[in-house]
Amino acid sequence: MKLGFNLLLWTTHVTDEHRPIIERLKATGYDGVEIPMFEGTPDHYEKLGRRLRDIGLEATGVGVMAGGNAISPDRAQRNGALAHLNWLSDCTAALGGTLVCGPFHQPLGEFSGRGPTADEIAWCADVHKAAAQHAARSGVALSVEPLNRFECYFLNTMEQAASLVRRVDEPNYGYLFDTFHTNIEEDHPFDLIPATIRQINHAHISENNRGVPGAGHIDFQSVFNTLKQSSYDGWMTIEAFGSALPDLAAATKIWRPLFGSEAEVYEKGYKLMREGWDGAR
Repeated sequence: MKLGFNLLLWTTHVTDEHRPIIERLKATGYDGVEIPMFEGTPDHYEKLGRRLRDIGLEATGVGVMAGGNAISPDRAQRNGALAHLNWLSDCTAALGGTLVCGPFHQPLGEFSGRGPTADEIAWCADVHKAAAQHAARSGVALSVEPLNRFECYFLNTMEQAASLVRRVDEPNYGYLFDTFHTNIEEDHPFDLIPATIRQINHAHISENNRGVPGAGHIDFQSVFNTLKQSSYDGWMTIEAFGSALPDLAAATKIWRPLFGSEAEVYEKGYKLMREGWDGAR
């Protein structure tokens, strides 16, 4: 098990100015950081990866859908989505990471007024299969993230995500289990972890309000127990959001302070995960 922290708490583009933050995460005990990939070139991420290795940290990547739409009836939009996914995996490979995650199935906040159609599912599966095959050539895995119904309409539940993974049917393609989204969408998420464990290849630890893990009502010990019982052995990465980045705060609907300081999030979050996993049964 590896413990990570998502740098979206501070930035959408990691540069040298964020090194002190990264060093504090290393000192806290984290094994790695999740690097936002919203801009830049593979060359930028290659240099960043070298700096992370110098500090002693591994990395994963995180991105969203941009430049197209994997569920669009317009082939040009689907081609744009594939190009973007290939860019994400190329940047992750340059970083030295082996996994990139995110809701890269549709643009955020776009709704059709209904659920996903059979055509949309087929289009997405085709795009993601081609993207997974491209990523595999660099040793990168893709982890698609289902979001709650207020952020997207295409992929909301664990069963939908597992079904998409089975349809794509590539060994380096899985789905991201996120405690924030499942807290909203699932009646019994702990039952669905063992049922879909073969499709889960990444995990986000996020409180019910996206603040300090352990300060809200999510039963994290049951999460750790069930993941360990299911022989999960990937990353558990904290994802929390604040109001420091206006655009990201607007996208994640953060209207009020959720914590006293960023240090409170990563220090208490690390303690929660380390002790929770070590004590899981």
